Amino acid sequence: QVQLVESGGGLVQAGGSLRLSCAASGRFFSDYNMGWFRQAPGKEREFVAAISRSGASTSYADSVKGRFTISRDNAKNTVYLEMNSLKPEDTAVYACAADRNLAGLGTAPVYYGYWGQGTQVTVSS
Repeated sequence: QVQLVESGGGLVQAGGSLRLSCAASGRFFSDYNMGWFRQAPGKEREFVAAISRSGASTSYADSVKGRFTISRDNAKNTVYLEMNSLKPEDTAVYACAADRNLAGLGTAPVYYGYWGQGTQVTVSS
């Protein structure tokens, strides 16, 4: 089992940057694919990015491709989401999630069995 805690959210102006971190406790962090999802008020949770166990493979939602970068440091049990050129429509609660079962990268919440509480990102115009 793994516990996840996000940090790094906050208020930023449009065009700015933020770096989110997700620290995992528990053993065998490198056994998990990791993902970032977000949920805005009144909207469903949506996929943002995912990274494979080794970090060799990544996947991004079209809405963030070219602006966001997911990475991980297995020695530090941490996954990151670097967000650049932020837009007001990026405003949401961002949560990291862990998947131990899939061979590939899941883009739907149902594939992830472990979730953090989330961190708020607000982008002002």
